[in-house]
Amino acid sequence: MNPKQFLLWGGIILVVVGILGLVNVIGPTADKSIFGSTWWFDNGENWAHLLIGVVGLIAAFAFPASAQKPLVMLLGIIGIVVGLYSIFNQKFLGSNLENPADTILHIVVGGWAL
Repeated sequence: MNPKQFLLWGGIILVVVGILGLVNVIGPTADKSIFGSTWWFDNGENWAHLLIGVVGLIAAFAFPASAQKPLVMLLGIIGIVVGLYSIFNQKFLGSNLENPADTILHIVVGGWAL
């Protein structure tokens, strides 16, 4: 998968996840998630996913290939840092990162981006 495809598919997935969290399908609380306490996103995460997804989609179409690769690498580093941070602290910029599925997902997607 090249950086443009990563930004495109990642952007689509993040926008969908953000919207699903905001409309009470996978958040903003565990009792409102179809996955229960196993996997849910609070509103801080939902807005972050939505914003990053939109930026990813814009970057997939508006940025030249020479700018897409460093952006994907930066997103990968951020994903890994957020995942590792959530092992030690469950709050990040006001968002809750308390479930292990969230930690694993951030680390795996971050590694995939790199």
